[in-house]
Amino acid sequence: MATTQFSYRSQKELKVWSGHPDYKPIKGFEKPETAVKTFQYSKYGHAYAYATDESVKVFDASEWTQWCEIKRPKIIDLWFSPQGNYIATWERPTKLEDGSGSQNLIIWDAKTGEQIAAFSQKSLNSSSFQWTSDEKYCARLVTNEIQFWESKNVGKAVWAKLRLEGVSQFSLSPGKAPAVAVFIPERKGAPAIVRMYSIPTFNAPLSNKTFFKADQVQMFWNELGTNLLVLTQTDVDKTGKSYYGETNLYYLAVAGNFDCRVPLDKEGQVHDVTWSPNSKEFVVVYGSMPAKACLFDHRANPVHNFGIEPRNFVRFNPQGCMIAIAGFGNLNGTIDLWDRKTLKKLNQLSAPNASHCEWSPCGRYLMTATLTPRLRVDNGFKMWHHTGTLIYEENVDELFQVGWRPEPASRYPMRSSSPAPTPVKVLSNVSAKPAVKPAGAYRPPHLRGADVRSATLSEREAALSGRGSVGNQRTVPGATSRNVPGAKKHANNGRAANGSAASASISDEEKQKKIRTLEKKLRQIHDLRDKQGRGEKLDNSQVQKMASEASILRELNALRR
Repeated sequence: MATTQFSYRSQKELKVWSGHPDYKPIKGFEKPETAVKTFQYSKYGHAYAYATDESVKVFDASEWTQWCEIKRPKIIDLWFSPQGNYIATWERPTKLEDGSGSQNLIIWDAKTGEQIAAFSQKSLNSSSFQWTSDEKYCARLVTNEIQFWESKNVGKAVWAKLRLEGVSQFSLSPGKAPAVAVFIPERKGAPAIVRMYSIPTFNAPLSNKTFFKADQVQMFWNELGTNLLVLTQTDVDKTGKSYYGETNLYYLAVAGNFDCRVPLDKEGQVHDVTWSPNSKEFVVVYGSMPAKACLFDHRANPVHNFGIEPRNFVRFNPQGCMIAIAGFGNLNGTIDLWDRKTLKKLNQLSAPNASHCEWSPCGRYLMTATLTPRLRVDNGFKMWHHTGTLIYEENVDELFQVGWRPEPASRYPMRSSSPAPTPVKVLSNVSAKPAVKPAGAYRPPHLRGADVRSATLSEREAALSGRGSVGNQRTVPGATSRNVPGAKKHANNGRAANGSAASASISDEEKQKKIRTLEKKLRQIHDLRDKQGRGEKLDNSQVQKMASEASILRELNALRR
């Protein structure tokens, strides 16, 4: 069987390793001598790139021959087109002498390093520039319109425009028949709208769904690009039942012949949602804690209830035969593994304080990791076999990022039974460990034991906000969020960071309103921390509210850029 590959980045070094059974540096990759800001694999694992303070280097991820070096010293982040032929880089925007913004979003030929196009882009968000899966078309959001190019002519005259007053988000579908989904928030009493259009036919939408109670959305395509789940969220819950605002989940078929609100029978937030690799079913984790997890079919009918537990994370393995349902962030790191065919629980394992969780391409191993700045101690990663056995464990000081190289699931067919291999390296007896109290939000050493409210916003942002990449890393609650297709991250069709997704397109008045709302939520969190410090017992919704502090700070930081 082929050997899987993964990469990880710490404060001191960048490494690329082979997976089971070796767990050692692969041959051919020469790690950089300077600190690395981020690394990314392309969607299908063909290419690999990393950025330092000096340049970006792009490689063939199989042979490790260098494709090119892009000598730009100020690059903050990067992402590949789906096929790996193009790479986008983002730098912090600066003002030019004439008052205009710098061209800080640049598109490059990944093979040659030739600059193809450059744009001015205020916020760091890979959803702002996307490609279709075949890379024939690419698109970018500007005020009140989405601009399209044929990828071979990007940067030249705009090839097509989809003009929609107030449009704030868009997402290009995967699949062979590309479509674009757009979101227009509520305006002047009119409902919010999600519309889908065929590319490049924009004269009439394929599908159209209106709803109230939607200030922002997250969009999840199935792998075939035939159906879309839309998670809507308001900034404030006017009923007073939730600190987070209200959420609803809607299902839309691209063909326009079916749409509905997904029936969620437990009040509270939608914590996570994921499609099966077969594109025919999905799982939602929802409701006040302890939450409910439920499997739905291709018409949003409930198929199986996985029970009510403190969980907020769900992923299918790449082969679609197992499901991991877990509780991370302010929860205790318990992971339940389910067999999709029998719908029986296979095993349960404990990964306290994990801030990253990801299935291996072979579908047999689950990687969990504790990353900084979520926690500054006990950083490292673990590899678990699907039987629940810990196979490998590595402590890594100041671990910032880790992720598998994406590969086709067809390369690793699942056997009917797969016994656990002999552990390769286990640093401690996991089963004998006492239960670990959930970490909650990270507090830096100089703030520990002090009144957190005395800290400045910048100190709290540095401590709590995820500084990780917007590229292809899968994350868990309490860490950064998922991306949209075309900037590929890998398999779940993406989730854009809520704050930065629209910060460049909303009016100053709307932006200030959002900022005031977020500041109010932070004050509520501070009050809850005071109560907790006085020994008062908090209910589940209040604990959830405290766990949201990092994401609120990230969103606030994005709006203030």
